[in-house]
Amino acid sequence: MTTRKAYFVGSGVGSMTAAFFLMRDAGFKGEDIKMLETLKIGGGSCDGTGSVENGFITRGGRMFNFPTFECTWEVLKEIPSNTEGKSVYQETVDFNRDNCKNSKSRVVDKNGCRLDVQDMGFTMSDRMQLLKLVETSEEKMGNSIITDWFSPRFFETNFWIMWATTFAFQPWHSAIELKRYMERFMHEFVRIETLEGIKSTVLNQYDSMIVPLQKYLMAKGVSVNFGCTVEDVDMEEANGKYTAKVIHYRKNDKMEKIELAKGDLLFIQNGCMTDASTLGSWTKPAELKGLKDSTSFKLWDTLAQKCKGLGNAKPFMSNTTESIWQSFTVTMKNPALFKAFTDFYMQRPGIGGIMTFKDSNWFMGLVIAEQPHFAGQPKDVNTMWGYGLFPNKIGNYVNKSMLECTGEEIFYEYCQHCRIPPELVHDVTCIPCIMPFITAQFMPRQISDRPKPVPDTAVNFGFISQFVEIPYDTVFTVEYSTRAAQTAVYGLCGIKKKIPKVHRYHKQPKYMIKAVKKAFMGGAGTLRQRESGNSPMSTFKKVGIAAVIGFVAFAVKKGME
Repeated sequence: MTTRKAYFVGSGVGSMTAAFFLMRDAGFKGEDIKMLETLKIGGGSCDGTGSVENGFITRGGRMFNFPTFECTWEVLKEIPSNTEGKSVYQETVDFNRDNCKNSKSRVVDKNGCRLDVQDMGFTMSDRMQLLKLVETSEEKMGNSIITDWFSPRFFETNFWIMWATTFAFQPWHSAIELKRYMERFMHEFVRIETLEGIKSTVLNQYDSMIVPLQKYLMAKGVSVNFGCTVEDVDMEEANGKYTAKVIHYRKNDKMEKIELAKGDLLFIQNGCMTDASTLGSWTKPAELKGLKDSTSFKLWDTLAQKCKGLGNAKPFMSNTTESIWQSFTVTMKNPALFKAFTDFYMQRPGIGGIMTFKDSNWFMGLVIAEQPHFAGQPKDVNTMWGYGLFPNKIGNYVNKSMLECTGEEIFYEYCQHCRIPPELVHDVTCIPCIMPFITAQFMPRQISDRPKPVPDTAVNFGFISQFVEIPYDTVFTVEYSTRAAQTAVYGLCGIKKKIPKVHRYHKQPKYMIKAVKKAFMGGAGTLRQRESGNSPMSTFKKVGIAAVIGFVAFAVKKGME
């Protein structure tokens, strides 16, 4: 009997977890699983690298949540962590028990003052618009964008400032994706200002999750072939079904191929949110790239052009102006400089989560994680990570767009917002990162534009990425990649074992009631709101208890339908 083999385009979280499911549930041996990776490092978008000398770098950070991320935790419960005797799951649970987030500086204004954002700042019109969004079917919403559903004032509310910067939404993004986030994370709506529900790994996600997972797979014989870029796959069509026959990939500027035997499987990453991303330095801006520099989107588009039922890549890859933002990682050897930032942060590292500068032209956010944040990071060296959601705009203090700035210029802009004395700025480096497709998965689209993990027209291949269609779940999460992996493996291998259900909090009355209460009564409000009589409590009194009860009843009814 011929041994079945499995091939993967990419070695990100989706590919790694799919390999795990193939071995655990489909009987594959590790030596029969091979990954082709363009980069020189595995993990896809969950990266973490660098050094004290040159600076550490993470392009982005992934936030975890309990008890959601059902499929991810299922995997990580079986992966040994960097802590002896603990799985990655248990290590993460224990770490967050001792490092529960409770932000005191969630939103900061142009004067460096912390704002009271306990209330969401909603009017009754805002509340009704949100309720309408949640109760409208995705079929009716189509490719509408968020601004189609809300008045301009909505985008000035405390809710939008916090929700947008927690999950990286823009007003021009897909309304369907916002709806899914509201439903999937409804249990977090009531504490969005403290970020208590957001969990972190001990180190960055690469060192805490990817490295242990990769060690586990390689110990079982799984191979990752770096520097290999898949450019095409030959497909054979019969009766409207397609079978992958030959993988064409480039290695060291030479084209090579792999012929798939009968029974072999192929898993393809159709789109990558960090595709064509680039790094700069303290003295050099990151280079702006785009579609011509992508690999995964071009492969998806090539396959979709010649095979029916593989979705449509164009809505996600054609407008980098609206899917781009920029991050940066700071490495500091000066303890006094780090202390100045943590003093402004008003909390010890790892507790505060995201701090948003609401009046920043770049719409900046800053995260100071528990130290050390990288494997091999010395005790006297500290790091922090930040981003700008509007990198095309001119800075408040630097007369350039963020995209044009060196690491030094980006750091200067942040120092001004954080009131850092210039004499402290030494022994520091800042590495900027431009990511043109980072929120491509949020772009407006038709439901048919994203293929299923196993398309109806596919015989021996499936898709694993943020660009497949999974009902009810939310993109831009590790969970989405893992769920796609499990779905693709089970579908292609005929596994009947049940995949964990997506938690649907909007269908549970207790969460709906809490969310509605938060929308009406979020907190005492700011001093200005209380003086003007527009605080949430004042609104509650004006609207009347009967009206609120009616709103709750209507919301709960819609949630249960």
